[in-house]
Formats: sequence, C-alpha cells, structure tokens
Amino acid sequence: MDQDSHCTAERELLEAVSRITTSSTTGPSDEEENQPKAEISCEVRKENPEKDDMQDSSATLSPNSSMTTKELQEYWRNEKRQCKQVKLLFEIPSTRIVEHHLSKYVMYKIIILQTGSFDSNKSVIERRYSDFEKLHRNLLEEFSEEMEDVTFPKKTLTGNFTEEIINERKLAFKDYLRFLYSMKYIRRSKKFIDFLTRPELQEAYGCLRGGQYTKALEILLEVIGLQERLTRGNPVSIVPTLCAIVVCHKDLENPASAFEYGEKALSRLRVHSSHRYYIPLLETMITLAYELGKDFLSLQEKLEEWKTKKDPIRVFTLKELAVREYVQ
Repeated sequence: MDQDSHCTAERELLEAVSRITTSSTTGPSDEEENQPKAEISCEVRKENPEKDDMQDSSATLSPNSSMTTKELQEYWRNEKRQCKQVKLLFEIPSTRIVEHHLSKYVMYKIIILQTGSFDSNKSVIERRYSDFEKLHRNLLEEFSEEMEDVTFPKKTLTGNFTEEIINERKLAFKDYLRFLYSMKYIRRSKKFIDFLTRPELQEAYGCLRGGQYTKALEILLEVIGLQERLTRGNPVSIVPTLCAIVVCHKDLENPASAFEYGEKALSRLRVHSSHRYYIPLLETMITLAYELGKDFLSLQEKLEEWKTKKDPIRVFTLKELAVREYVQ
C-alpha cells in the first residue's frame, strides 16, 4: 500500500471510530428516550477505579489523530469486546390467588433478569394489583407528561379472579413495567425503585430488628443484586443495604463475609465522608480487620483524619443505624 492509500485508510478508520464514540456519548432525543431500548454499559479499565460507581461506564481511551492504523484497530476491537448491551427484562410467568380473612386478591410473580450477559442472579418478587395501582398513582404525580400515553388495566366490578382477566393483566403489567423502564427518568426514580425493592427491604429490616439475622440476610442478599442493577448511576444509595448485610454477617459470626461487604460499602463512600454511615462503617471495619488479622492501621488513620476535620458529635453504631431503617 502506498503512502497516500495508507493515510486515506487511516483517516477513514479514525472517522468511523469517532462517529461511533460520538454517538455513544450523545444523549438520546425525546423520541428515542420514550422507546424501549438497551442501555450501553462499557466496562473498561480506568486510571481512577473509584469513579466506576460514580458515573456511567465509559472508555478512557479515545481515538485521536496520533493513533496508528494498528492502534485504531485494536481500540475498536477493545470497544466491541468490552461494551455490552445491558437491559432489564420483566416477565410475569404465574399468579396465585390469596384469601386472607375477608380479603381476596391476586399476587403476580415478577421475574427480573438482565440481558447482554449470562444473568444467573435473577430477581423474583410478588406484587398485587393494588401495588401496581399505587405505583401508577405516585408516578402520575411526578411524571404526568411522560405517563399521559400509559394505559393501566382498570378494575372490574366482577370477574377479577377469572383466568381470562388474570391472564390479560399478566400481559398488561408486563408491558407496563417494560414501558416504565424504557424511560430514563422513571426507571431512576425513587418511586419506581421502591416498588421493586421496598417490601422485601421492609421485611428484611423487620427480621434484623427481631434478631432473625439468617432470615434477614437471606432477603438482603436477594435484594442487593436488584438494587445494584436499578441504581447503577447512584451507587451510594445501596450503602444502607450493604451495611445491613455487614451487621447480619457480623452477628452470625462470619467476620470474613462481613468484611467483604464492608469493603464494598466503604468503596462507595470514599468521596462521601459526610455520609451518616461512613464513621460507623469505618469503626466496624477496624474491629473486623483486627479480628481477621488484616491491616487496620489505614482504616484507623482515616477515622482519625475525619475526627480532626469534624466537630465531635454523637455517632450511632452501624447496628444502631441499621435497625432504624424502614421503621414505620
């Protein structure tokens, strides 16, 4: 290949990669935003790994004019290999009718799984018609414009427990959740996330307050995976759940597991030292590190550094904070 041909090929490759990179960082139009689609999560190595949870994943490398053709080809290979489509899917495969005292209602089994990679940790929850109805009412208060074209299955005076009506609602609620998730502002809203996680978290914290640590831990471990998927843009929001898991493991005398989840929580608070969980978590991690024979001096230094910057105030222990969550 002569020099002109080589330069032309290199320029064309550069322009192609630039177009792809630009399109992946440009926000979607209003029309595109309201269409169900996959989010793109690019998981690549960063110079500062602490920022992984603070922003959407993006490549640190970017094509520029100083790259050779070979370097540009390698860059694009890495992009294709490391960028994968991430999307949550909602399935409602079955229902069950519950009769409790004078009430009777249908529980819809919702399976939430992630596409784009093998998702072995699917989440399974149950919700009844009134739960969907409450969600719809709450979302209308905040997202009236976005919700104006959303249809919601109405109650009927009779026949609510017939197989035909139940099957119709299964499909309707599946499409309803899919449509809500397709809109960025709704899927990131606290009301939508609470609908999918709050009942289980309330049960888990109730068990924790009652000393049923094994049961609480079982529920928390099921919820945390779903929380992580739903709050990728706000990793700090799952710190209370991670700390509750630490408390359960600690009280069940599993210090190694407690320390593991404590590290996950602490990594999300490195730039949030004013967070209410930061100091109680640090104190717990120092205790666990000492018990496990790990380095606790660096943790102790962070604690002392915080104390020199802040006025002395009463700080709850990690367990005291945990038992106060979801108190009605």
